[in-house]
Amino acid sequence: MSTRPAGLEVRELDVHDDAAFAAWHHVYATAERHELGDVASVWQLEEIRALMQHPGTAAWSGGWSGILDDEVVAVGWMRTPLLDNTELAELAVHVLPSARRRGLGTRVLDVLEAAAVARGRRVLTGLVGWEPSLGSDGAGASGPEFAGAHGYDLALSEVQRELRLPVEETLLAGLADDAARAHAAYTLRSWVGPVPDDLVVGWAELTSSLATEAPTGELDLEPETVSVEVVREREATLARQGRTKYNTVALDVDGTVVAYTDLATTVHEPGRAYQWGTLVRRRDRGHRLGVAVKVANLQLLQRERPDIVRLTTYNAEVNTHMIGVNEALGFRPVAFLGDFQKRLG
Repeated sequence: MSTRPAGLEVRELDVHDDAAFAAWHHVYATAERHELGDVASVWQLEEIRALMQHPGTAAWSGGWSGILDDEVVAVGWMRTPLLDNTELAELAVHVLPSARRRGLGTRVLDVLEAAAVARGRRVLTGLVGWEPSLGSDGAGASGPEFAGAHGYDLALSEVQRELRLPVEETLLAGLADDAARAHAAYTLRSWVGPVPDDLVVGWAELTSSLATEAPTGELDLEPETVSVEVVREREATLARQGRTKYNTVALDVDGTVVAYTDLATTVHEPGRAYQWGTLVRRRDRGHRLGVAVKVANLQLLQRERPDIVRLTTYNAEVNTHMIGVNEALGFRPVAFLGDFQKRLG
């Protein structure tokens, strides 16, 4: 699919064309860092290449390049789930700072929205970040202003936080001991890499509910499909991306996975790790299992990877319980993120 509005050619990205992919990624990464600087969470080139070239059965991801005078100056990205949330498309638009205020982002978004409609999608979402000084609605920031001008409403505000490592072991041990008094009937288990075979079914069941069990604001989401095959597909993608996962679960007396947390490192970004999901099964809440698994996982990371010096996490602004856990560990806010949503008729 290609179009040429106002001199801009918007071309679907050939994910196997190395030069085109590098140019596309340059615009994306430059735009992200322009907004948030060093705290920006930028997918590295090989990470996103591996995702697009090997999408798997759960979702499809693709990109578009906006070319003006033989230069890629604007890009788009779209992800569409395939097994669940089949009316949803996740979109992103990035424009080089030097090329903004010329309608190029709008042209790319028009192409993305048309492509989403062609795929049968009617719920469109996009995630943008801004400086924390602008507050939780991002008034005045370029991302929220662009989204609002194109019919997207803020559905959920999130806060990005960072933790400088290592955390003192005495602090971690104290938090673990305090939590342990509330979960004597549960056991913790930690590991590096793929989920062990004896836990993978329970892992798939619990992690598939994260999107709807965690605070979602006004986002129109449904639970993900429970699939061991998808878990293994994602692990294969992680290996291609150069990522390593660190994981901790809580098990009840029957050995069922009732809480989990995971974080990831990447060979492409030395010294940095990213906190991913944390969730406690609803009927097992109140036993401080969220604290327990996060502390145990951080201890695992610090034992295995003393070279990691910063950890990035994200929480919905309304998720006061998990924010409290993170603040007890020493996380501090560095940015706001907004999930914007548009429903098509």
